[in-house]
Amino acid sequence: MAAPSVTLGIDLGTTSVKAAVLEAAPDDPSGFVVLASCVRAARAEAAAQSAAAGPQAREQDVSRIIQALNECLAALPPQQLRKVCGIGVSGQMHGVLFWKTGQGCEWTEGGTAPVFKPRAVSHLVTWQDGRCSSGFLASLPQPESHLSVATGFGCATIFWLLENSPGFLESYDVAGTIHDYVVAMLCGLPKPVMSDQNAASWGYFNTQSQSWNLEILRASGFPVHLLPDIGEPAGVAGRTSHTWFEIPKGTQVGVALGDLQASVYSCMAQRTDAVLNISTSVQLAASMPSGFQPAQTPDPAASVAYFPYFDRTYLAVAASLNGGNVLATFVHMLVQWMADLGLEVEESTVYSRMIQAAAQQRDTRLTITPTVLGERHLPDQLASVTRISSSDLSLGHVTRALCRGIVQNLHSMLPFQQLKEWGVERVVSSGSALSRNEVLKEEVQRAFPFPVSFGQDVDAAVGAALVML
Repeated sequence: MAAPSVTLGIDLGTTSVKAAVLEAAPDDPSGFVVLASCVRAARAEAAAQSAAAGPQAREQDVSRIIQALNECLAALPPQQLRKVCGIGVSGQMHGVLFWKTGQGCEWTEGGTAPVFKPRAVSHLVTWQDGRCSSGFLASLPQPESHLSVATGFGCATIFWLLENSPGFLESYDVAGTIHDYVVAMLCGLPKPVMSDQNAASWGYFNTQSQSWNLEILRASGFPVHLLPDIGEPAGVAGRTSHTWFEIPKGTQVGVALGDLQASVYSCMAQRTDAVLNISTSVQLAASMPSGFQPAQTPDPAASVAYFPYFDRTYLAVAASLNGGNVLATFVHMLVQWMADLGLEVEESTVYSRMIQAAAQQRDTRLTITPTVLGERHLPDQLASVTRISSSDLSLGHVTRALCRGIVQNLHSMLPFQQLKEWGVERVVSSGSALSRNEVLKEEVQRAFPFPVSFGQDVDAAVGAALVML
C-alpha cells in the first residue's frame, strides 16, 4: 500500500512565520491530519531604505523573515520532513521586495542542514506602508482592473520609488511578494512565478485576461521588466534545487498563494460554506458561483471586494476594520474612567465581568454603530450610540449592544440574505475575539439565517499545505 501523501505549508505573515506538516487521512472528516506545526515571531520591522518615504513607511528586513522561517523548519521533526512530497507557500499580500537575478540568496550548509540566506535583496515594503498619499494615488493612471489601487500595493510602491528614489530601482531587476521570493529561491527560478491572487493584490492586473496592464504601465514609464510571470494558484512553480533541511531535492513547490485565500481554503470544506473570522478586525468571505465576473471598473465606495480564488473563481470579501479592537477600546475606556475616579482595575477583569453581565442581559433596545475606526469604503465614518433609554444603561445592555453592533455593521457591508442568494448554507467561524466571547457568538448565531459552526482554526499555513496535498 502506498504511503500517505505528506505536504509542508508555510505562511509568511506580517508578524510571524508559521509552518505545518499535513498528511492525507481519508478516514478523517477533514481528509487530513496536522502532523506537526511551528510558529516563530519575525520581528522584522526596519527603517525605510528611502529617506523620502517618511514616517508612514512600513518596511521589513527580509533576512529576519528568512531567519524565522529557518527556525520554524529546524523545529519540525526531521522524520516528517523527509516524507514531504510538496511545499505550499502563502504570505502577506500587496507587499513588494526587489532582488538581483541569480543573486537573491546563497545556500550554506548551516549546521545540520542546507539553508538559504538573502543576498542582493531589498527590504520588503509591506501592505501597511503609507507613503503613497491620496494625492499621489490620484496622479497615477487608472487601472484596467476591478480592484482599485491603494497605498501599500506593490505597483503603487514601485510608482512611488520611480518618482522619489529612481536610483534605488536600478540596483535590481526582479520583484515579487515575500512568498514569491521564497518560492523562487527554493526552486532557483531566475524570475518568480506569481499567482493571480498576488498579482491582483499589487494592482494593475486584469483577472479576466490574466495579464498585467502593460500598455497603461509602459505609457507611464513603469519598469514593466520587474513584473513577475503569472501562474495558476494551485499549480507547480518548480522543484527544490537543494535539499532543504530534510526535505529532498526535487520536491515540488507550488505557486505562492495569498494568505487570505489560503486561510479560507483551510476551513471552507464546501463551496456552500462562508468563512467568518473575528479577531482584531473582521472578515466574512464567500465563494462566488462559477462563472461570476466582477464589474471591470474599480469602485472605492464598495463594501465588498472580489478577490481571485482557485479555478478562476472569486471570493467575495467584506473586511471590516472594527472587530475585537472595538471591544478592547471599550475596555480601555472603562479602565481609564475608573482610574479617573481613583480606582485601579485590570483590563482582563473588566473584560470578563462585562461579558458575564451581557450574557445575563439577553436583549437590548440600545443600538451601537461601532465604527470607531471608520471603514475602508467609509473612511470618515465614526461610531454612534442611539435609542438610549434610562432602562438600557447597565454594563450588560451596553456590552450586548456593542457585540450586536459589530455583527450588524458586517451585515450592513454584506447583507446575509445576499449570502443565501449565492448558495451559502453554513457559516464556519473562528478568531480570537469569538473564542473568548460567548455574547459575540450568540449575536453571530442570531444574525445569520443558517447554521454557524465555531472553533474552526483559520490557518494559512494549513491551507497552503492542503492545496499541495
